[in-house]
Amino acid sequence: MDVNGTVAEGFEPVKEAFAANFATGGERGAAVTVYRDGRRVVDLWAGTRDVEGDAPWEHGTAQIVRSATKGVAAAALLMLAERGELDLDAPVGEYWPEFKSAGKERALVRHLLSHRVGVPVLDRPLTPAQAADPALGAAAVAAQAPAWEPGTDHGYHAQTYSWLTSELVRRVSGRPIGEWVAAEIAEPAGLDLWIGLPETVAASGRVGRVGRVPTPETAGPHLRTRPKRSVADAYADPDSLTSRAFAAITPLPDENDPAYRAAALPASNGIATADGLARFYASLIGQVDGGTRLFTPATAELARREQSAGPDRVLVIGTRFGLGYMLHGAASPFLAPGSFGHPGRGGALGFADPESGIAFGYVTNGFRKSVTADGRAQALVRGVRAALLTEGR
Repeated sequence: MDVNGTVAEGFEPVKEAFAANFATGGERGAAVTVYRDGRRVVDLWAGTRDVEGDAPWEHGTAQIVRSATKGVAAAALLMLAERGELDLDAPVGEYWPEFKSAGKERALVRHLLSHRVGVPVLDRPLTPAQAADPALGAAAVAAQAPAWEPGTDHGYHAQTYSWLTSELVRRVSGRPIGEWVAAEIAEPAGLDLWIGLPETVAASGRVGRVGRVPTPETAGPHLRTRPKRSVADAYADPDSLTSRAFAAITPLPDENDPAYRAAALPASNGIATADGLARFYASLIGQVDGGTRLFTPATAELARREQSAGPDRVLVIGTRFGLGYMLHGAASPFLAPGSFGHPGRGGALGFADPESGIAFGYVTNGFRKSVTADGRAQALVRGVRAALLTEGR
């Protein structure tokens, strides 16, 4: 497999790991980009644009990144808070009166961001067509009774995070979240990243087709494919919070459907290049090429301040969340203890590590069974870590 792109001197371990993902890890098509102190030091791509096909992956090929989109949605709310338009300690119902129902009167904005608001499931799941209607999604979560008292526990809001965040952005700013992200995040920071794929981009042929791929037995010990029994049981039980959270959209949407891609579902269907994802995180912690910094230093620190930790009511493992971001830990390892970001189920990963100045983005067209820590992404992270250790940082 020919690996295209460039790596700065010292970051060769990332290229080696990327090539190994194709040689022994079953990778079909993927890209990885790394920034350090606002400068791009890794920019690699290889394989095919579509998971099944022979058209080559090109520089600028984009893919759906699933839950890695959640970090972008969180940024929109934190930027609104930074501008004084949103109070993180105010009740959600102050901005969204319909949300004050069924026991959610005391739910705070920070609870919503940190998966503590208690509505990871819908008693009446939405179809993919209904899920694409922001008004229907917002009404569904507003009417839903919480699975626990908001603020008292945490559990991953796998699908409902879409309507929670998008409706709050709309209520505060008056704009749909896809439009807000395009104008306030993607354009100023120069990102190839979209929540709600524009027709012009869809017609360009830049976005590849994704699908499920197996984990080869020869992939190596770092690719863990057997979850703990308790986790497997939770996913197998249709009545568990785990199954119901992921089934808030039923049946599962076709991620290659143009209508699904055009919808703005910031929990699950953002589309980005590896550079777009990495540059987004680089712009949260500093300037990139002298461009826009999205977060002030204070907001970047706030984003990674722990809000939730311990057994996750939905994922049935120990998780850690800041304000909208997963934090480094056993369930979702990033680069170092101070890193914050978000994986996409079975593949994509984006994060920032302020202490080292590293921002990382990985996208793929082949999704695995993993939820929070895909082995291919983890191999690349280890490559970054090896590069930094080699130079004594």
